Amino acid sequence: MSAVRREGKEVFVPVEVMERVGKATFEASGCSPQEAETIITRLAGANLRGHDSHGVIRVPRYVQWIDDGRQVPNQTIEVMLDQPSFAVIDGRFGFGQSIGEQTVDIGIAKAKQHGVAMTALRNSGHLGRIGDWAERAAAQGIVSIHMVNVRGSLIVAPFGGVDRRGSTNPFCAGIPMPDDDPIILDFATSLVAEGKALVALKGGKPLPAGSLVDADGTITSDPKPLYGETPPGQYPDPARGPGALRAFGDHKGFGMNFLMEMMAGALTGSGTAGALGEEQNRPFCNGMFSIYVNLEAVTGVPTHMGHPFAEEVRNYVEFVKSARPTEPGGHVLIPGEKEKMVMAERLKTGLPLAAEAWDDIVATARSKGVNDVEMR
Repeated sequence: MSAVRREGKEVFVPVEVMERVGKATFEASGCSPQEAETIITRLAGANLRGHDSHGVIRVPRYVQWIDDGRQVPNQTIEVMLDQPSFAVIDGRFGFGQSIGEQTVDIGIAKAKQHGVAMTALRNSGHLGRIGDWAERAAAQGIVSIHMVNVRGSLIVAPFGGVDRRGSTNPFCAGIPMPDDDPIILDFATSLVAEGKALVALKGGKPLPAGSLVDADGTITSDPKPLYGETPPGQYPDPARGPGALRAFGDHKGFGMNFLMEMMAGALTGSGTAGALGEEQNRPFCNGMFSIYVNLEAVTGVPTHMGHPFAEEVRNYVEFVKSARPTEPGGHVLIPGEKEKMVMAERLKTGLPLAAEAWDDIVATARSKGVNDVEMR
């Protein structure tokens, strides 16, 4: 499979085509070849796993952010405080796909040496799919927990409220499984990620009922109130709309959303989503508070040997999946299992995108002078 395939309002783009176009686009926008490849590989990887909200639909937005100075290519982290088991790190508004790798690698190294570790990341560009960082740690035998907030992005209403007071604030945890794929839990604490609203706005998968609240308090699934009117030549900006996303799970989901602000925003020093009197004055960035646990150090068993932790996890997975499905022929899935199923399918079919979303990506590439890359 090597050609882009159009079926009605949907386009199926082979991964290799997307990576080639994206890499050329980011290089033309000022990223080094290595960083450009890292960014598009992780964006396409999100689509492969079914996390379209954090995937290639963000290419035009990322390029616009470079032009606006909101994200800076080719940045290296600054370690503000370096202790044996923790570090406070400034991302200097670099691309999260690069900054995230640098930060998580520090946490992994410290956990391997000391058993447990913590990193507090501030001022990072958009970190993308947070599951990437849990997977990176799990590949090294490290259990990890990641809490993220989005400073300067007020798009989520609090439980019982209409006005914007927070952002999508994801939570993620990863459990390594010796000799098997890790178990990854990764979700936004809003009912849907902002990128899913963008996908729906661009003609992709519709949003679940009740995903948003309009300025008058009406509960809706229409993504338009989040973005308002988009000026000609601009990409949809969720900061412009009168409506807001809602937290998942009513007060419980909002409680987690609030916690992300405390841990990833206030504790890291990155700053929370907003404050009275200065809601519009905080530049966009991600903060991420991460905890790392060395599986081998805690259990006292080398990961290459028969592992009691892994055996216990496998036994529980089998127990959970033995539950009767609610629908005939259905399956009970554990965290991360759906992503593996989607990846297997999309490696065969290509990445499914709304035609408008693909056309935006191609237009962005061409606006940067990328005309010699096969886009068909």
